[in-house]
Amino acid sequence: MRIRIEGTNLPGRACGPYSDIHVGMQRKSPSGQVDGVVAADAEAPVWILDCTVKGSDVLGPHIQGRPGARFIYLNWMGRDDSGSHAMFRRAKLMLDGVPAETWTAALESGQLTGSVHLTDGHGMPRCAAVRPPAIEWSV
Repeated sequence: MRIRIEGTNLPGRACGPYSDIHVGMQRKSPSGQVDGVVAADAEAPVWILDCTVKGSDVLGPHIQGRPGARFIYLNWMGRDDSGSHAMFRRAKLMLDGVPAETWTAALESGQLTGSVHLTDGHGMPRCAAVRPPAIEWSV
């Protein structure tokens, strides 16, 4: 299966004490490498993941968590007041938030799309567990 993540409503390159903000998709451990890094003022970033589905479980290099609680990490990286550049937030796109009928249709079609609003209610990069309505899942 292919999972397509479409980012919308990005927060911009400067938020709170951070500047030069970027966002990307984290690979699972041990590498923790961040792929597909884009500036946080990009118009509409898209990340594409190839995954394997085994029964009701989904696996892949960017799929995190335990069975039944899988998710995809989006890492926010920026430069703080001291000039250091590092990750300062991450969003967990929770796959348990995919509606059952959408998941079934995605299995049949081979593609699942998540459209995620990447700015929270305070104007900062979205973080923590992300489920609908902050992300809309479709086929």
